[in-house]
Amino acid sequence: MKGIWNKYKREFVVLIATLAMCVVFTVLNKNFLNYSNFLTVLQQMVLNGILAVGMMFTIITGGIDLSVGCTYAITGIVVASCTVNYGMNPFLAILVGILIGAVLGAFNGFLINQLKLQPFIATLGTMSLYRGIAYVVTGGVPVTNVPTSYRDIFNGIVFGGVRNYIIVMVVVFVIAHILLSKMRSGDYLYAVGGNEEAAKLSGVNVIKTKYIAYIFCGICAAIAGMIMLASLGSAEATAGQAYETNAIAAAAIGGTRMAGGKGTALGTFIGALMLAVLKVGMVVINVDSFWQFVVTGIIIIVASYFEFIQQDIKGFVARHKKAAN
Repeated sequence: MKGIWNKYKREFVVLIATLAMCVVFTVLNKNFLNYSNFLTVLQQMVLNGILAVGMMFTIITGGIDLSVGCTYAITGIVVASCTVNYGMNPFLAILVGILIGAVLGAFNGFLINQLKLQPFIATLGTMSLYRGIAYVVTGGVPVTNVPTSYRDIFNGIVFGGVRNYIIVMVVVFVIAHILLSKMRSGDYLYAVGGNEEAAKLSGVNVIKTKYIAYIFCGICAAIAGMIMLASLGSAEATAGQAYETNAIAAAAIGGTRMAGGKGTALGTFIGALMLAVLKVGMVVINVDSFWQFVVTGIIIIVASYFEFIQQDIKGFVARHKKAAN
């Protein structure tokens, strides 16, 4: 039990904080704690959760992807065009969407690996590039009338009001957890983010590892974009604006170290859950939506400071142990 606590200490702390938040909202409005709101929270966290788990992969390697919102938008537009304008089979269109996400993610990886651009600069550039492409392709006009056959794939209800896209989110997190904790690729991701030069000397293929991170992030953004398309029945170039902010927030709150080398799928899931609880709770207690940005910002700062203090304490203890020996 102690080993589990030490391994997932940050995750437990964030989960306890989330549960405390639920208690506060329930005290302020007894209608908060019901099954309907539970489903609403899950629905609210789907898009951000999927974007966040992809973002986490890039942050673990010491990078970042600011273009996820634009990848999200482009994928929705392409898949909508495939189904509406060309009558493509919905499942084939989904495969096309995943391919689009992988290609856009790989292009980010190319800029970072081959052209040696800093991840922040590279993805800041592709954020503008991808958004521009979305506007050029659509002419600023939304693609509408997405067929029901496509929408039902994600919107269908499995049981108890739980929609398919919630199951998709859970599957994405499970895959992320397996990649990070059960496969060698996870060790490589952590090694690159922890110390890239040391990883190279240890025989880690740093370039390949970074490609994996950015391609996975692109695919996650594409999946989120396709879920959005199914929910709204239309796609437009403005979709996904500033979504990267909440994705980064969820990852950071969940314990992903912004400098790289640390992060878990479970932590990111709980981070996204906390933000969803916050959003739904503030609506239930009739707080202006603008205040959500203020509170989210405060939570990010507190979470980041908590990580800093935690590292500082670890360093202090390690130094004293070394001095004692």
